[in-house]
Amino acid sequence: MKHNPRVLVVATSRKTRGGITSVVKAHETGEQWKKYHCRWIQTHRDGPAWRKVLYFVRAYLQFFFLVPFCDLVHIHVASYSSLKRKKYFMALAKLWHKKVIAHFHPHKPEVLFEKSTQNEYIKFFKQADKIVALSPQWVKWLKEAINITDNVTYIFNPCPTVINRDVSNIEKEPFNGNYILFAGTLYRRKGFDTLIKAFAKIAAKYPNWKVLLAGNPKEEKDVELMESLPNKLGIEKQIVFPGWIVGEDKDLMFRKAAVFCLASSAEGFPMAVLDAWAYGLPCVVTPAGGLPDIVEDGKNALMFDYGDVDKLAVQLDRIISDDALRKSIAAESLKLAHTTFNIRNINKQIERLYYNLINGTNV
Repeated sequence: MKHNPRVLVVATSRKTRGGITSVVKAHETGEQWKKYHCRWIQTHRDGPAWRKVLYFVRAYLQFFFLVPFCDLVHIHVASYSSLKRKKYFMALAKLWHKKVIAHFHPHKPEVLFEKSTQNEYIKFFKQADKIVALSPQWVKWLKEAINITDNVTYIFNPCPTVINRDVSNIEKEPFNGNYILFAGTLYRRKGFDTLIKAFAKIAAKYPNWKVLLAGNPKEEKDVELMESLPNKLGIEKQIVFPGWIVGEDKDLMFRKAAVFCLASSAEGFPMAVLDAWAYGLPCVVTPAGGLPDIVEDGKNALMFDYGDVDKLAVQLDRIISDDALRKSIAAESLKLAHTTFNIRNINKQIERLYYNLINGTNV
């Protein structure tokens, strides 16, 4: 191995909400981050156009001056807009003959198969020395879409580390009482309206339960829906919208929840479910993204199809009414967090990937 190997990690800003930022922050805690002198090149931050341009220009200038002296470039890429930014970093890295990892964080498989953008993805991934997907299912989709065979692998996103503490005596609204937790942007693709409709079917049976929808609406039509739907269904007192929750409030929200629900139509590998598993929450989920690679219906989660209000109502009824089922699934959640999705295990996989690529060994 070369003396003081260096890795440039190209990803969104640490101040940006979203899965890539959470993943890179998790990687940052691993031993490999210091061992390989990783440098985070922050390419994008949410906000006004001038800020986005500033971040990109600053990131590219940093990369321009640092890439000649690095041993490996680790590029995190997601949607087509992300690809359009990252392709310039890929091109410069290959100009310097650097080895590159393309770490793919898509939100839906269609991005790989849409004819308008497929060639761009093919060109980008063909330049990578190693492609990292989020699960075996994503490996399969990548192979189908871009016709690769031997340079793609998967590394799961990690669960966060949760420090045990007693919150039984903490009283803080809106986190008191039994509640089903939803965490994410409030728009149709995330299925928040499906959860409201499904809960309405069983709400009268469970008057002491509520649904806590933690997140901000994406568009004005989503604001109108979240305001009107609970009232229309007569369950406005059992639906709570606390907004986007971070820090200690987020920690408390997950600790005091009874059930977690992911109702999305598509995901990469949902960070919200990884959060829920870390806190030992029993989950009710759709088969979105890489979840079918892990979830066994009735054992480590309950499943329903996106938009299936009736099935979700049945699954919510099951998990609320059956204490034994809820506890057994919660135990499986913790098992997943401490084994397959353990942050130390994931970071060891990243370290092994870096070592093999830098040293030219079999990967």
